[in-house]
Amino acid sequence: MNMNTLKSTTTPVYAYSADCPELKLQFKELINELVESSLSADALAEALSGSIDDLATMLRSMPALEGRLIERGIAAVAKSNPDLEVITQNLRLPVLPAALQLVELNDPAKYRSLTFDADQGGRKTYTPDLIVLNRLTKVAHVVDAKRSINTYDRARIEELMKRMKAAGLVVSDFLYKEHKRLIAEEVRVVILTADNRKTDLNGGIWHISHLDHLVEIAGAGEAIGLLQRKFRSRIQANWELACETFSSKSGHQITTAVDVMTAAEETEPDDEDDQTCGGSSGIGTRREPQMIKLGFAQVPVRH
Repeated sequence: MNMNTLKSTTTPVYAYSADCPELKLQFKELINELVESSLSADALAEALSGSIDDLATMLRSMPALEGRLIERGIAAVAKSNPDLEVITQNLRLPVLPAALQLVELNDPAKYRSLTFDADQGGRKTYTPDLIVLNRLTKVAHVVDAKRSINTYDRARIEELMKRMKAAGLVVSDFLYKEHKRLIAEEVRVVILTADNRKTDLNGGIWHISHLDHLVEIAGAGEAIGLLQRKFRSRIQANWELACETFSSKSGHQITTAVDVMTAAEETEPDDEDDQTCGGSSGIGTRREPQMIKLGFAQVPVRH
């Protein structure tokens, strides 16, 4: 996609926008699916009528649901750009011992032009939330989306980054063999976080507001922020209705508001898998090793 820049500003202007009816409809359906499946007013009222464990279990599920909302929202926005191939399924990448050692012991400049055979397998794996491949530039972004990384200490973030970079060394081969011979000549890794803490643009940790640049869609980050706010508003409305229902049945008035999004700890599955990662089950076509570039996502170029 061509990127133009207005003479009066340094902000990139993209050919596609997240402000479109189709995307708004998808977001509405996504909220309905996630909220009504387990956080409807009836479900919340039933939890209030049950034990404290029932209520605690439901409250703990909310951050995980919001994380899933963000992941799927990002994928939906990215698909609005027809130049992008957005992959969300069959993404278990092997973290090869040799690749991990290479990442741990060397500067990225030493290995950023290497690629590993995805068929080698191994006990450790990493599953990104999505891979976004620009078919025009042949740049693939390995994306890990987080509702918040505020609960992650530095060591945990560094460990995640190592696994992402090690897994990135097989992405080119993996996409070619497992996803219809897609070609990636450069692989970049990025953690997208919806909070405002610990961002590091040069180190591959971006706030969701930078999503516009990653997917080349104007208003992409703002759209995800709006999606979050609508999700929380929907839950709050259901919570208030559930409290009214509970109060009318039990005679006990609930006056304390529950800020479920900030009170509960984030619960996300570990992307590292100790199960043996088997060989490729794809087209079975061996491919000669090629030179690729591996690195962090790059910040927008200012003109």
